Amino acid sequence: MTQLQAQAPQAGPGYGQARSWPAHLRLRLEADPSPAGGKTLPDGKASEGGKTRLKGLDFAGPLRIQRPFYPEGNRCHLYLLHPPGGLVSGDRLAIEVAAEPGGQVLLTTPSAGKIYGRDSAGVAQGQQVWLRAGEGAELEWLPQETIVYRGANGVLDTKVELAEGARFIGWDLVCLGRPAGEHWFEQGHLTQRLQLHRGGRLLFNERLSLEGGDWLHRGRVGLNGGCVFGTLMAAGPGLDDALIGELREALPGPDFTLTERLGVLLVRYLGTDMNNCRDGMWRAWGLIRPAVLGRPAVIPRIWLT
Repeated sequence: MTQLQAQAPQAGPGYGQARSWPAHLRLRLEADPSPAGGKTLPDGKASEGGKTRLKGLDFAGPLRIQRPFYPEGNRCHLYLLHPPGGLVSGDRLAIEVAAEPGGQVLLTTPSAGKIYGRDSAGVAQGQQVWLRAGEGAELEWLPQETIVYRGANGVLDTKVELAEGARFIGWDLVCLGRPAGEHWFEQGHLTQRLQLHRGGRLLFNERLSLEGGDWLHRGRVGLNGGCVFGTLMAAGPGLDDALIGELREALPGPDFTLTERLGVLLVRYLGTDMNNCRDGMWRAWGLIRPAVLGRPAVIPRIWLT
């Protein structure tokens, strides 16, 4: 149970300790039938399944999507929208995405998310994301960064569940404070959790609980004073030594590091510049996508506006 769940499952409106302004968005995507059924071919590449369509949509509160785009043929691109643009104390966003067997979907956001400073009661605010990919599905979760303002009490919780034959690429990019304006994250709290399961087995589980300016934030065994960090996760075929070698050549150290274990590739950034983090993650995605999904990277046009 996350801090967000523990604090306000029974809460209602108001401005006290129990305030809660929940919003949810649930998406279900299915591929049209095709001769190959969207299955993996003998050479290990994914077949071109039928067109992936949005078959289920349920929402409450200020969470929406734009209409589906198809810049890659049958693959569905979706842009998630949160019109308020940021989270205040009591905000609880829940996003659930299910790519059914054979579905192919890329999800992103049009702009950075924001977690504003908490109120005098210290009520948490945050987002929970649950991503599921069925057999033969390909799911990409590529939101733009989250900016955590000084004094926030933020919670970021992402859980990925993959079938045995599913493929996934996703990231979580975070900026503490607003360093360009010298608004440092000197106080506040952030809890972040990333999990990835395949076939019901937990393969990656990471949790961060950080107080602004504490030993974990400043110490060498933690963030070493860094205000920008990000993690890219990839799971699927093609995660071999050749790909890892290409990534190490393309991503300069020591800000970027790579590890692969239990079939999960991790690309990490720790530093002070979100532009460097973002550009490096884009380069990493451009190399990983052909290996894992068997297709070149097609930049979502919203990233360039």
